Amino acid sequence: MSLSERAAAGGKLSRTEFTALMAMLFATIAFSTDAMLPAMPTIVEELTADAPNRAQLIITFFMLGMGIGTLVTGPLSDAYGRKPTILACAGLYIGGSLLAWAAPTLELLLAARVIQGLGAAGPRIVGLAIVRDQYAGREMARLVSFIFLVFSLFPAVAPLIGQGIIAAFGWRAIFLMFVLFIGVSSLWLLLRQPETLPHEARVPFRAGPLWQNVKTVISDRTVRFTIAVQIFIFAQLLTILSTTQPVFDEVFGKADSFALWFAVIALCASTSSFVNARFVMTVGMRGMVIRALVGVALISISALVITQFTPQASTAHFVVYLIWVITLFYQMGLTMGNLNALALEPMGRLAGTATSVIGSVSTAFAVAVGTPIGQFFDGTTTPLILGCLISGLIALGIMLWMGNPDK
Repeated sequence: MSLSERAAAGGKLSRTEFTALMAMLFATIAFSTDAMLPAMPTIVEELTADAPNRAQLIITFFMLGMGIGTLVTGPLSDAYGRKPTILACAGLYIGGSLLAWAAPTLELLLAARVIQGLGAAGPRIVGLAIVRDQYAGREMARLVSFIFLVFSLFPAVAPLIGQGIIAAFGWRAIFLMFVLFIGVSSLWLLLRQPETLPHEARVPFRAGPLWQNVKTVISDRTVRFTIAVQIFIFAQLLTILSTTQPVFDEVFGKADSFALWFAVIALCASTSSFVNARFVMTVGMRGMVIRALVGVALISISALVITQFTPQASTAHFVVYLIWVITLFYQMGLTMGNLNALALEPMGRLAGTATSVIGSVSTAFAVAVGTPIGQFFDGTTTPLILGCLISGLIALGIMLWMGNPDK
């Protein structure tokens, strides 16, 4: 009997172990981005001293690769199973990590980050499809909230891990840690998680049927609207991820303590998933998203006004900026799981394809929206707050236009 067969024979995992495993798979993305943040000053110094804002691209190119990868990982998992797809993507991720470790130029490093992103799409997209195979509707949204609660704690330590690795072995060694991390999660998946998509439910990976499935997904009005909302919410997150370290360094002079401050941000924001799990069953998925978007918009407007009347490097300015960043991260726990649950509710056996389409389109367009906002960074927080405010208001408008598909 093979390892996979022995795992399947063990039956469904307990909810606790399943939540922990899915959280670790999802955390591949958080680790791949957040652990790189302390390395950005060194990357600027070594690879792009003449254009420091280009260092932000190590985040956005990873996201771009992930967006491209999500287009095919879902359909592949619908055709060949969830576990084989994740394991194949893990191999691709490892290859990208090793290439990044050896890259002598920024251009090659960015190419390697795209490959990493392609591989990371597997744990992200197929992991969500595994959840959808076993749960649906508000119960799925509640479980995803708990998964996000566990994995959202990881950003609190990822920059500290990155900073420790840089101090001991240099910034390139971070990529070897990525290899170790995904190796552990892949082995756990292989040995413990049963395959959740039986052979009789699989959809052949052929261009004709695939295109028909994509059209079926896109034809759903709720899917289209949730994709549009996710684009602008994810653009906000991408902007913050790519600029927070430069802001701490250049605006506030806190580069040395950045990892600790980021831990504070992540720990504060991690409670959002618990709040969502507590209220989503009564307020509803759409209600949670709208409330979150309204709250963040009000805080962003307040931050924009206050920062115009406080000196850039002052304590008051820093506190306002810190609160604003926490609310943007907090918003993720109140929105993304609910939006995905809303979109996947009617998808059934096409959960993998639907997750791919949603993830690919929202991520790719979020990169297109968020990257220019980050490149407008001019040594002040104003263009970042204003850009994220506009993105959030657009997301809120789309959400209100969508109506109420929540049951």
